[in-house]
Amino acid sequence: MGLTDRKKRFVEEYLVDMNGAAAARRAGYSEKGASQAASRLLHEPAVQAALVEARAGVSARTGVDAEYVVRALVEIVERSMQRVPVLTARGEQMVDEEGRGVWRFDARSANKALELLGRHLGMFTDRIEADVRESVKVVLFGGE
Repeated sequence: MGLTDRKKRFVEEYLVDMNGAAAARRAGYSEKGASQAASRLLHEPAVQAALVEARAGVSARTGVDAEYVVRALVEIVERSMQRVPVLTARGEQMVDEEGRGVWRFDARSANKALELLGRHLGMFTDRIEADVRESVKVVLFGGE
């Protein structure tokens, strides 16, 4: 792939924790410039290709790929959403003041799994993307 030994080491270290600055430091880049080096390296096509190849190898060896992760997250959601009756010390289902059965479910796990699935599907964005060309057109021409 045409990578120097230090870049190969960066790729190996990056796969450990996906932390670019830490990987750059461990690969021998200066402490002071590690973040900038990591940013530059992660944008290099040869480094990106090496990361894709390495991840594919890990996926092939472990049998863990995106489909496996999505299936596991769906299972977590389904299991976490199952209602479980809240029982008294005598093993009877608790009821609220209106006589309805009290149930519990694992909301925290369900929410986290749903968040991860939503991100995988691109449902949540951290920034608003605007069509800059339309904005410029409106400013330059006063609208239509």
